Amino acid sequence: MFLSDLKKGDRAQIVQIHADKPLRDRLTSFGVMRGEMLWIKGCSLAKQTMEIEVGSTLIALRAQEAKKIEVIQTDKP
Repeated sequence: MFLSDLKKGDRAQIVQIHADKPLRDRLTSFGVMRGEMLWIKGCSLAKQTMEIEVGSTLIALRAQEAKKIEVIQTDKP
């Protein structure tokens, strides 16, 4: 499952990032890395962008970036 498959309110753990080194490095600088938990805070109407929370950081990702982040969905609290 990929981050782009989730919807607002879902929680997940990052399994792997399938991206080139520059994008992986940029995501890592925001705390988006393997093993981290994230929460989908919102999505645009056409789901072209997603707002996610990783730790205490809010990040907006494009749909094409979200499709490169493999996750395992977890239960909601």
